[in-house]
Formats: sequence, C-alpha cells, structure tokens
Amino acid sequence: MRNKLFVFLIVVMGVIIISRLFYLQIIDTRFEDLSKKNSVLALYEYPERGYIFDRNKKLIVANQPTYDVMVIPKNVSEIDTSEFCKLLKINQNKFNTLLEKATSYSPRLPSVFVAQISKIDYAKLQEKMWKFKGFYIQRRSLRKYYYESASNVLGYISEVNDNDIKKDPYYQSGELIGRQGIEKSYEKELRGNRGINYFQKDNFNRIIGSYKDGVFDEKPKRANDIVLTLDIELQQYGESLMNGKRGGIVAIEPESGEVLALISTPGYNPSLLVGRKRSENFTKLYYDSISKPLFDRGLQGQYPPGSPFKILNGLIALQENVITERTSFTCYEGHYYTRSSFMKCHCDWGTKNVLNRSIYNSCNTYFANAYRRTIEKYQSPEEGLTQWSNHVKSFGLGNYLGYDLPVGKKGYVPDASFYNRWYPNRAWQGVTTISNGIGQGEVLTTPIQLANMTAAIANRGYYYKPHFIKEIQAKSIDSMYLIPNHTTIAPKHFTPIIQGMSDVIQKGTARIARIKGIDVCGKTGTAENFTIIDEKRQQLTDHSIFIAFAPKKNPKIAIAVFVENGYWGNRWAAPIASLLIEKYINKEVSRPYLEKRMLEGTLEEEYNKIISGKPFTINE
Repeated sequence: MRNKLFVFLIVVMGVIIISRLFYLQIIDTRFEDLSKKNSVLALYEYPERGYIFDRNKKLIVANQPTYDVMVIPKNVSEIDTSEFCKLLKINQNKFNTLLEKATSYSPRLPSVFVAQISKIDYAKLQEKMWKFKGFYIQRRSLRKYYYESASNVLGYISEVNDNDIKKDPYYQSGELIGRQGIEKSYEKELRGNRGINYFQKDNFNRIIGSYKDGVFDEKPKRANDIVLTLDIELQQYGESLMNGKRGGIVAIEPESGEVLALISTPGYNPSLLVGRKRSENFTKLYYDSISKPLFDRGLQGQYPPGSPFKILNGLIALQENVITERTSFTCYEGHYYTRSSFMKCHCDWGTKNVLNRSIYNSCNTYFANAYRRTIEKYQSPEEGLTQWSNHVKSFGLGNYLGYDLPVGKKGYVPDASFYNRWYPNRAWQGVTTISNGIGQGEVLTTPIQLANMTAAIANRGYYYKPHFIKEIQAKSIDSMYLIPNHTTIAPKHFTPIIQGMSDVIQKGTARIARIKGIDVCGKTGTAENFTIIDEKRQQLTDHSIFIAFAPKKNPKIAIAVFVENGYWGNRWAAPIASLLIEKYINKEVSRPYLEKRMLEGTLEEEYNKIISGKPFTINE
C-alpha cells in the first residue's frame, strides 16, 4: 500500500512539474519577451490617417509627412551632444530632460525624443544620424487642412498622455490620438492599425537583419476615409456671416438628420493645432476666456429659447385640446397674470389674437394663456407640468440628442420635482411658472436642440438624431441615425403652426427673411440676457434668435441661429439664416445689400462693454 502511495505521489509531482515547464516555455511568453528586448528591436510602421471629405466629396482633411527623432535610451552611447543639440535646435538642458523622460518611460523601448521636425531639419539630420547611436528617425504624418473652417467639428490630434495609455494599451508613448470633434469620435476608423517590424541585434546592439525573416512582422492596416454630412461651402459662408459676432448656427437636413453646418464663433484655423507650435497655440486658445474659441456655442451654449419656444407651446396646447385654431385671447400690450404681475407684449392695446396671428406677431399674452391652460387642465399643477415636460422632451430638448461629437450640453426642461424643490410646501401653480410659456422661464436650450426641434416641426412630428457622419469606408454608420424619433404631437396639429411660421416671413416679424421663389417658415426670438458685473445682476443686450425651415413643402434645410447680444431676432439672426437658406438651396445669393450688411456688421462694441464692466440697458 505504501509503495503504491509513493508511486502515486511521484507521478503527481512529475505531472505538476511537467505542466509548469510547459506553461513557462510554451504558453507564458513573458520571459521570451524579456529576452527579445535584449536581442530584438521592434519598429512600428504607421498607416496614413484617414482622409475626411464633406458631403459633396470635397477633401477637407488629408495628411502631410513629418519626422520624429526616436530614442532607445539603453542604446545611447557617447555622442557629440553639442552637435546633436544644434541639429535639433535644442539646448543641453532640454536634451537631458528629454533623455530622462524617455528613460523613465522605458530604457529599452523606443519613444519620441523630438517630434515633428521639418523637412529641412530632417535632410540635415539624416546625413549624420550614424553618429548618434541609440537615435533614429521615424516617418509619420500630420494633418493637412484645405479649409480654414469647421475646426469645432473636425477636432485635432496630439500625442497620447499617460491616461490615454492606461485607458487603451494599444497606444505607445509618442503616438498620436484624436482630440475633440470627428477626430476623437471616429479615432479607431481614422487611425487604422499600426504595423510592426522586428530586427535582430547583436551583442553590440547593432541591427544585423530581420528577425526570423520577418515571420512575426505585421503590415499596417489602412485607415478608413470618412465622408461628413457637412457642406463645407455652407460652413465657410456661415462663419463669414458671423464674423464680428458671437454665437452658434446649426443647419440640419430634416429628412435625414444630417448636420449641414455647425458654426461657432469666434472660432480658429484648424492648422494652428498642427506642428511643433501646436501646444503653444492650444494654450493661447485655451486661456482666451473672452472669445472662448474652444467653446462650441452650437453644442455647448445653453440659452433661453425665447419666442421660438412659443411654437412648441402652441403645439402642446393643441394636442392637449385646451385651444383650437380659433381660440382667441385679447392682448392689452401684455396682460396681468396675477393682480400685481404684468407680462409685457408689443401688441397694440385691445388686439384680439387667434393662433395664426399670435405666431406671426409673437404675442406673449396668447402663449402665456395657452401654457397656463395646459398646466391647469389637470387636477394638480404637478400632473400638468409633468405632461407638459414630457411633450417638450419628445422634441429632443433636455437631452444630448445622441449626435456623434464628444462635447455638448443637454440644456434643461423643468419638471414638477424642480418646482417642488423650489417651493417645499408645493405652493406653486401654473401661473407661478408662466414664463415657460414664452421661452423665458427655466428652460435652457442649445442651438442644435432648436435646430432639431425645427426639423421635427418641418417633418410634422418626427426627427432623425442629428449626426455628422455620412459614410465610413468599408463600414456602415450607426443604425440609430436611420430610425425616426416621433414626438408626442399628432401630425394634424402641425398644419396651423407651419402656416403661422410661413406668415411670420410673409407678414410678420421676419419679413426681412423673405427669399424670392422659396417659401420659408420661421420664427424670430429675443431672449433676455443677464450677467453678474461687480457682484450685481445686470441685464445686458438681448440675444437674437431665429429658427426656420425651407421650403414649406419637402423641406431641405432646418436652421437655428443664435447671436449673443444681437438685440432682437430680425436684426441679425433672421437675415443670417435667410442668406444661409438661399445659399444652400439656390447655390447663390440674390440680395447683395443684405449680405454686405451681415458680412461687415459687428457686435464688438457690445462685447467690449461686457469686458469693461460698463452697465447698459437692454435697448441701449
């Protein structure tokens, strides 16, 4: 029995030892990798980054060659650092710092020593690289921009940092990665996959040939080109119209949700973030707290929606059966919604407004009452506001919409819980929140949300999620951009609202936006604007807002224009929108006088008042 036990133990121990040896030698490659690091040099080969085109296949972004000086610290031997520094245009202290940084990353692995040297410097350096053991030159490509536009959409690329490497082990120190915009959202498609070549080294760290005849080498995988939904000419034109102004413009194709233009001004030339001065230029842009060129006002700017929001309240009131097309309210240059609280309006005294006239004259009294009826239809204001909030959110307000750029704000749509927090004893009614009826309450929207809302109205009750990608080479776009999102409003209710928006252009507050041969439907807006100056809340010049779509039948474009401190809707926003609509549909503009006024007009004086802290009033 003991002999059998002894044999059994020997067999078990033998199996364990053999299994361990098999694991270490065959399965576990850690020790093999360690030995390779001493005798094998791995050099990466990077594919060209994917090209970016606009919807009309015009090339927006391509590549240009650049060269990085690489270092393997362990292989660096005695060199003439003075000559090397002179060739690289750095000093001795910088050399020491860079070598120390590379060593701390890895003494045996290659990393970038000096990035993006010019072609001239490369030519001078290449002839003498044999003198500097441990260093070599690696070819790479940087972005080349064919337009000075759409930087907020395109984004930029820069070297990975420690956090990037921790998040994705694919990247190595010194590699490039997409930052912001399309470059970030479609990084994997645009970067491709790097290749790798292994070389055998001798005991003097000299390359003596390919490692095992290249059997382990991998060729780089070509990056994918992408086609954007943007019309780059429309984008350029919109940016020129916004010169000297701050704000955001978003234009969408209603039938697809494709974003035709996303304009944020002031902006910057995307070429500023290419090359060795990228970091310096980025710092200047980042710390520009006045113009905020890195702040995308089209996606991140949150503003009261103003009068365009009245249209939404009209639709909700129709859906809730609290008004009809013929319901009327009399306006006395405004109205008292409590005994002591008066809401002003620009209607003449005693004007009797029905829905259509209220839209094209933008009557505060009408839509405040329509909103109040919606809330008070239900047994409690909580229930009424919840219903109203759900209707509003069905148009995409109060959320990020799901578009394919990495930045944005979701705006805000209040619900009953919001007012219950403000009024702990729940002592609030529909009248307490009546400013929501005219777009001046707690509601906050972004320009892209207003453009999407306009597209949903143009489609009579549905929208496609706004997106910036039209085609990806060898791939399909995300299916969520192909599925319609329906609002809570029945299609029949859009007919009187759309007619009212058409009349806004024909005989209402935006006659300046008329375009010969194109039936434009729109709505002007003026949003109150407050800020803190010297610790005091002061009212500044109002924001200018305009939403529109065209043509009335089979709409091709929906647009929202938001001009900060632009006084009122038809002063800046409406003319700019109408010029963009005409440019997109007709490919040319027939109103040179209006175009000239918008191109040359500026609001810098208004912005300088804010910088100086000078108080001024809404109509100054």
